[in-house]
Formats: sequence, structure tokens, C-alpha cells
Amino acid sequence: QVQLVESGGGLVQAGASLRLSCAASGRTFYNYGMGWFRQAPEKERDFVAAITWSGSQTSYAESVKGRFTISRDNAKNTVYLQMNSLKPEDTAVYYCAADKQFGNRYPRTSRADYDYWGQGTQVTVSS
Repeated sequence: QVQLVESGGGLVQAGASLRLSCAASGRTFYNYGMGWFRQAPEKERDFVAAITWSGSQTSYAESVKGRFTISRDNAKNTVYLQMNSLKPEDTAVYYCAADKQFGNRYPRTSRADYDYWGQGTQVTVSS
């Protein structure tokens, strides 16, 4: 069993920054890729960013490229999402997720590739 706990969400104005954290426990964290997804009201849960187990490769949704950065600290069993230049359309509940497969070489962008999810943290960006 894997537990993922997100934190760092909040209410900010457009143009501000936030850093989300996701603390993992219950499985050898550094062997698995991690991802961030988000879900706005009445919308699907969409891919935001992903990182391989080693941190050597990342992937981003087009809508966040150049503004968001995913990173991980395997010593702390934590993955981060640095969000800069936030826009009202970034408003959503943000979820972190753990890859199903051990040691994937490439970051994975589909919800179906992840089998453990956190409870989510709300990010609200006002205009």
C-alpha cells in the first residue's frame, strides 16, 4: 500500500507562484516515476507533469510548459511541483500519483499508468 499526501495549495492572484509537495510512504519511492494531474470542476482529470524514478527525464502538458517544474527528492520521498506565473485557468484540485511500473525510463502521461493517488490539494487563482 502506498500513501501519497499533497500539500501547498491555496488561493493566490494571477501571476503568483506556488509550490506543491507530495510526500510518499509505503513503497520504495525512488524506484517509481511520479506524476501530477489536475481536475477542474466538471472536467476530466488531466495530466500536468511527470518525472522518471531517477529524475533525469520530465514531461509537461503544453498548457504549463515554461511555467511549471516538476522535481523530486528521493532522500525525502517527496515530489514537487513548482508553479510560476499562475493563471485563473490553472484553478483545479491537484493530485500526485505513483507509476504502476518499476523503473520506467520515460515519464508517463496517462492516468491509466498510475495506480496510487493522493487526496488532492486545491489551487485557486484569482484574476
